[in-house]
Amino acid sequence: MRLLPVVLVMVAVAYYVYTPIPDSIEQPWKVMLLDTGFRTGLHLSSLKTWLGFGHHMEYIKFMLEFFDETLLRAQGSESGQWPGVKVSDITFAGIPVRVYEPPAGGEGHLRRGVMFIHGGGWTFGSVKAVSYDMTCRMMSDELNAVVVSVEYRLYPEAHFPVPYLDCLAAAKHFLSREVLTRYAIDPERLAVSGDSAGGNLAAAVAQEISADDTVSVKFSAQALIYPALQALDFKTPSCMQNEYVPILYRSFLVQLWLQYLAGDISLYSQYMANNHSSLQHSKITPELRARLDWTVLLPPKFKKNYKRVIVEKGSQGAAKEVPGLLDVRASPLLAGPEVLAKCPRAYILTCEYDVLRDDGLMYARRLQDAGVKVTSENFEDGFHGCFNLIAWPFEFDVGKRVLRAYLDWLKNNL
Repeated sequence: MRLLPVVLVMVAVAYYVYTPIPDSIEQPWKVMLLDTGFRTGLHLSSLKTWLGFGHHMEYIKFMLEFFDETLLRAQGSESGQWPGVKVSDITFAGIPVRVYEPPAGGEGHLRRGVMFIHGGGWTFGSVKAVSYDMTCRMMSDELNAVVVSVEYRLYPEAHFPVPYLDCLAAAKHFLSREVLTRYAIDPERLAVSGDSAGGNLAAAVAQEISADDTVSVKFSAQALIYPALQALDFKTPSCMQNEYVPILYRSFLVQLWLQYLAGDISLYSQYMANNHSSLQHSKITPELRARLDWTVLLPPKFKKNYKRVIVEKGSQGAAKEVPGLLDVRASPLLAGPEVLAKCPRAYILTCEYDVLRDDGLMYARRLQDAGVKVTSENFEDGFHGCFNLIAWPFEFDVGKRVLRAYLDWLKNNL
């Protein structure tokens, strides 16, 4: 009988840790442990808020910073394998940025230029995070590129359109003749890039810059890593297939979108059910719905047996209560073909086990239909967040392959 409490505790812990992982994903227990740590942080932060000790996201940020410090100590050094890369923390048009300058090149040798925008659901992340810092150092060194990583403002201090406007301001400054000359950057070899929420911001910035006649120098490429591109349909095949697949659950995706768009959390259940995009909302026109109609835009193998969910009568006034819902600066997938036609060539990387897979695939198709050259690559064993999981003790082979594919595309297309 004395063993019974121990056994019960062990069973409870195993039940809490265990999450069904698709067979194609390598090292499932490592994925479970990562997911358990993140879920624990979410639960503890919610408890902290319930007890009246501040905003729950602040606690999660603290935990992620602690995680990052642990990873930094494990790596032993910020510079790591790329000591020749010069790193500077400065501002572009008042926006904090981290600039990476490669050891190669110099005067008379023009380099590539890449603006990178980190992910994190418009809530987490930083240019100083070890995973992003490592990626930008590698990018600068391998591509002989000046890389600018943007420290845009985050939730809860900032909502849409503030993060977008931060990135746009930094991008315009980056593309100025003065900056390009200062860093010896080739104005014909410029890319904007980002992952997840950063992919959202990168796509939106690429659209705006392409259409802005006052900007003389344009991005020649955009590279998007599993971007979040729309908030009207949370029942796409990838959302339903990967609803409970770590690291980004469908429920958390909805929460992040509501936070970004400054929507009331009471709308959560409406968004989960697609009631917010019902037929009764006159502002969501048939033309707008066609721009994210996955039954037309997705290849057959991704549709499987899923049915499109368009609710006839949903929540009253949801579109009005969340004014950014239909703004193309928040949801680049909603942009018209005339806007997409002006966009630079694109690399769009998606992962099979990611709720955002179909956003990227639909955007690739719409860009192609508008006449843009697109390379679309879906990793069959990939999952959300793997782009950042490249260093011990949280390294995954698929993360290294995803990063390698991304770098190779930039090397060959920029």
